[in-house]
Amino acid sequence: MQSELSIVWIYPDLLSTYGDQGNVLVLEQRARARGVPARIHYVRSSDPVPQQGDIYLIGGGEDRPQILGAERLRKDGGLQLAIARGAALLAVCAGYQIMGSVFGGEEGQPVPGLELLDISSRRGEQRAVGELAAEVDPVLRLPTLTGFENHMGVTQLGPGVRALSRTIVGTGNGDGTEGCVAGKIIGTYLHGPALARNPALADLLLSWAIGPLPPVNDEWYQRLRDERLAAVLGEQA
Repeated sequence: MQSELSIVWIYPDLLSTYGDQGNVLVLEQRARARGVPARIHYVRSSDPVPQQGDIYLIGGGEDRPQILGAERLRKDGGLQLAIARGAALLAVCAGYQIMGSVFGGEEGQPVPGLELLDISSRRGEQRAVGELAAEVDPVLRLPTLTGFENHMGVTQLGPGVRALSRTIVGTGNGDGTEGCVAGKIIGTYLHGPALARNPALADLLLSWAIGPLPPVNDEWYQRLRDERLAAVLGEQA
């Protein structure tokens, strides 16, 4: 049997809005459904980030918690060492921006990020709020993404990353793309939570950590996906 999967949820006291903690629960459930024991480590902002996790997750939050989270992660260094070791990471919204070189603070001032992703973010002119659907980079072999966005970020991708997807409905990065991927890191603006709406994305993260996965029953996940995609793409039509 596969040894215990270590899932690390970073700073739930600062960065956990719009259901992002559900991503952690989905990963745990989908690992256990395949007979892989999983342990969730909840790392508060006062705690050191463990370096030996398999999959790390960080969510969205308001401006001040985002700035504080970035400062503490830079000083701590545990996440950076884990990624260098080969761990996987899903970073959502504010957490996504933190992984880049710079992001916009509460007054639009530049705030340094962790430089784990070749991206830079700034505050846009209008808040992007609503359902989002996007077609994934074919290399990843994933179905259409569905989620909910609520942010004012505009994110520019550098040559060190590729877009996770291209928007059908919604704003995403602000240039027709949504999120990015580099190595075993995925950044996205998708809430929902993202992995409940996109179980194949959860399985991609799991496969990076534990290898090929047997199929599981996705009936309930598929019902949620079908409902939301029909509503969003129907509105577009």
